[in-house]
Amino acid sequence: MSEIGRNDDATPVGAEVVVAGHICLDVIPTLVGGTVLFMPGQTVEAGPVVFSTGGAVSNTGLALHKLGVKTQLMGKVGSDLFGQAILQIVEAHGPGLERGMVVVPGEFSSYSVILSPPNADRMFIHAPGCNATFGAKDVRYDALDAVRLFHFGYPPLMERMYADNGVELATMFKRVKTMGLTTSLDLSMPDPNSAAGRADWHAILHATLPYVDVFLPSAEEILFMLRRPLFDQLAGKSRESRPLDYLAPEVITELGQTLLDMGAKIVAIKAGDRGLYLRTANETRLAQMGHGQTVDVQTWSERELWAPCFKTDVAGTTGAGDATIAGFLMGILRGMNPIETLAAACAVGACSVEAVDALSGIRSWPETAKRVAVGWEQLPLLLELAATGWQWDSIHKIWVGARESTAAKNRASRASNFDISE
Repeated sequence: MSEIGRNDDATPVGAEVVVAGHICLDVIPTLVGGTVLFMPGQTVEAGPVVFSTGGAVSNTGLALHKLGVKTQLMGKVGSDLFGQAILQIVEAHGPGLERGMVVVPGEFSSYSVILSPPNADRMFIHAPGCNATFGAKDVRYDALDAVRLFHFGYPPLMERMYADNGVELATMFKRVKTMGLTTSLDLSMPDPNSAAGRADWHAILHATLPYVDVFLPSAEEILFMLRRPLFDQLAGKSRESRPLDYLAPEVITELGQTLLDMGAKIVAIKAGDRGLYLRTANETRLAQMGHGQTVDVQTWSERELWAPCFKTDVAGTTGAGDATIAGFLMGILRGMNPIETLAAACAVGACSVEAVDALSGIRSWPETAKRVAVGWEQLPLLLELAATGWQWDSIHKIWVGARESTAAKNRASRASNFDISE
């Protein structure tokens, strides 16, 4: 079936980032009252419904845009009403943002019904639509010449990207990397009973991560993909099937090392309300990061840090991980050091959960940074870090791991003040 681009000159002048991959229409009923139980035959009261765009292209891309990073979106929609709604919502965030999108006549657009009770993890009903046909050839490589960073999100929700041990995913990242760009990859949780859940993710990541500079999975996603028996064991212990409730910090550090060994240069593992874990490669590998590399490779070399989340009133968790990624990528593009970048990521993620949808809570970067600079309270990190060799840095309010090099610790003690400028 033929594909019609919105605009042949898709990339706005000066765009720093292209965010490609999964995009859908989110349909979010406002759930009211206290504890919500979903049982057959039961009617659950709801308030107004919120329509917003979802998926990595929307959540991360538009969050970057709101933070002041010049961004281009690159995703696939159908020629149906949901596709029109997606394009209209994207365009409303800024002129030209929708130009990189591709409309596929005759196919239906992806959508998600998101059930997000207050103070509880969300549930999804998802239709992949034309995201399932997105492949390496759908990326507009001609639009990447002046771009610094290429981010791709949610391959577990995109059939062609995980089929055949991820050959399309690896091919795409290899081609982008040969163009000299900095590359970034985010995941999503596969349905255990789907083809994505049965895919060989170890093989997929082994083939892809040599071409990925910044890898930003969640703890549960990467545990599912690389250590499935442990994932199932821990999920069985939790009343809400949350392996993270019982995940020991040493497992996170082991996964971080595994991902570095597979080829990633910067690994940031999202751990929900338990914060954000960082591991980085050595100077030689960091020097290969491409056009988006504004970081000081010495400052970023051989780091192991764990940043707590910021305290906030949670209205909904939809898109919180994507917002965290946007803050992290912004930090890299703006030349922040690792501690500042982690603070930026956690701050943007915290702003996100203050709204029921993925984007309404995102503020400008100066406004967000000011909240951090004036002493935004952090959540206690409910992990036994001290018992596993971690040390609390009371000056920078961050945990420092045993794998942090001595040189890195010395540099951290001289870290610059948090920058609240644009």
